[in-house]
Amino acid sequence: NAGESWEALQKAVDRVVAIIQTDPHKERIDRIITRWLKRHLHRLGAGVNLDQLESLVEDKDMLAENLQNLVKKERLEGRQEGRQEGRQEGRQEEAQRILRKQISLKFGDMPEWAQKRIDQATPDQLEDWSAAILTVNSLDELFKH
Repeated sequence: NAGESWEALQKAVDRVVAIIQTDPHKERIDRIITRWLKRHLHRLGAGVNLDQLESLVEDKDMLAENLQNLVKKERLEGRQEGRQEGRQEGRQEEAQRILRKQISLKFGDMPEWAQKRIDQATPDQLEDWSAAILTVNSLDELFKH
C-alpha cells in the first residue's frame, strides 16, 4: 500500500533526524549524513533530484517525498517488467501448444522425448520447428532443424 510506504519512509526519516538532533555536533552530523545520502542515492541511479537538499533536519519532508517518488517509480517499473515477462511466457506456452497440435495432427501421439524437447525449446526453436513441420517426414527430421 502506497500510504503505508509513505508513512514508513516518513518515520524512518524522522528517526534519523531525531538521532541527529540529539548529537552535540548535530550541524556537522547533519551535513555529513545529508551529503552521504545524496551521493549514495546518486550512485544507485535513483533519479531523485536532491540538489536543493542541504540539511536533512530542515528538509526532511522534501527527502521523504523524493524517496516516496522513487518507491513509486520502482514499483511501476517492477509491474511493467512483470507484465512483460508474463506476456513472453504466455507467447512461449502458446507456441508450444501450437507445435504440439501440429505434431499430433501430422504424426499422431508424441513420444516423451519430443515433449521434453518442446518444453526446453527457445522461442526461436519453436518458431523454426513450427515452420519446418510443414516439410519434414518424421519427428527426428523435425528436431534436427
